[in-house]
Amino acid sequence: MLLNFTIKNFQSFRDPVSISLELNGKVPDDDRSFTSDTGVRLSKALAIIGANASGKTSLVKALVFLDWFIKHSFQSKPDEQIPFFAHFSTASEPSMFEVEFEFQGFAWRYQLRVSRERVHHESLYSRQTRAFSYVFVRDWDPVAKRYLVKQKQFGLLPKEAEKVRENASLISTAAQYDVPLALKLVEANLWSNVHALGRLGADHDQLFRATGFYANHADIKNQMAKLLHQWDFGLTDVRIEKRTETADSGETVEIYVPVGVHRVGKAEHPLMFLHESSGTQGAFILLSRVLPALQQGGLVIIDELEADLHPHMLAPVLDLFFSPKTNPHNTQIIFTCHALEVLSFLHKAQVVLVEKNEYCVSDAWRLDSVKGVRADDNLYAKYMAGAYGAIPQL
Repeated sequence: MLLNFTIKNFQSFRDPVSISLELNGKVPDDDRSFTSDTGVRLSKALAIIGANASGKTSLVKALVFLDWFIKHSFQSKPDEQIPFFAHFSTASEPSMFEVEFEFQGFAWRYQLRVSRERVHHESLYSRQTRAFSYVFVRDWDPVAKRYLVKQKQFGLLPKEAEKVRENASLISTAAQYDVPLALKLVEANLWSNVHALGRLGADHDQLFRATGFYANHADIKNQMAKLLHQWDFGLTDVRIEKRTETADSGETVEIYVPVGVHRVGKAEHPLMFLHESSGTQGAFILLSRVLPALQQGGLVIIDELEADLHPHMLAPVLDLFFSPKTNPHNTQIIFTCHALEVLSFLHKAQVVLVEKNEYCVSDAWRLDSVKGVRADDNLYAKYMAGAYGAIPQL
C-alpha cells in the first residue's frame, strides 16, 4: 500500500514536492478509502489535475521510475546512464526520491538520491515498533570512490554490497543473490501506461499486447468482455482468436486477434478490434492493466485515464476500485485527468492540483491543503472558476 511519496529535482519538479494518500478523520469514511494493516486510513484513488504541460505526467513518472529502478536496474549495462532527467536549471545536482509504503504488515521508507551517473545515497527503513530503523544504508564516498554500506539483517554479504554497480539499486542487485527481503520487494505489483518518455498510447502494439494477456488469462478476459458489454460499447462479447500469419521472413507464426461480437436481432456480426472505435480499443487496453491489479492487489498508475473515453466512463472505471466486491485487496490507483467530471466522484483529499510557473518549475498540492475548501463545495464549479489555481492562463 502506498502511503506518501516525495520528489525533488525531477523533470519539471525542481523544488521538493510531497504527495500523501493518507487521510485524516475529516474525510468521510466510505468505500473510497480503507484502513490499512497498520491502522492508517488510505485513499483508494488519487486524481492529478492541471493544465497541459503543468507537470502531471512528470509526477507519476517519478513513481514509475522508482519502481523500475528498485526492480530492474541491475539489468542495465555497467556503463549505461540511469534513465531519468533532472530539472534543466539544476541538471548538475542529484535528484531525490522518497516513498513510504506498507508491506507485510509494517511501514517502510525507501530513499534515493541519484544523478544520471550514479547513486549517491540509497536506504531502506522499516517501522516495526514506534520508530523507523534502517535495514540498509548505502552512501557514495567521493574520496575513496566506493560505497559505504551498512546493513541490519538485510542479508546481502558485505563484499557483494560494496560491489553494487553505481547505476543499480542495492535491492535489485540483492534479488540476484536470492536475498529473501529483496525478492519480495521486487515482486511488488505495479501496472502502468507510463514509461520513460511518457504515456503509452492505445496503438496497435498495445492492443495486441493486451490481447496476448487476455489469451492467457481466460477469467480476466471474460470479466473484460462482460464490462465492455455493460458499458454500452455495443458489444455482446469479445473473442480472442488464434490465427496463423506469415511473417516478413517467410515463416508462419501464430498470433492472437481480438474480435468484437455485435448482435442485431438473432444475428451475430464479428468485427476485428482494429475496426472498433478508439474508445472501445482504449477500454480494452485499460482493463488489461486494471483487472489483474484488482485481482492481485498493488498500485495502478494511469496517465490520462479518460483518454479516448467519454467522461461518463470515469465513474464505472473508478467504481471498480471503490467497490469492495471488485477490489478485495484495496488496490490503489493514481491517475492524471483532464475530464473534470472526476471532481464529482472524489473527496477533496483525493485530488492533487499541479501548476507550472513562469520559470518552468512545477508545484503540486492536495486540494484539502487549500485554505477555505469545504467538504460540501462544488469542486467542479470552483475549479472551473479558477478558485483553486492549476488552470490554463489563456
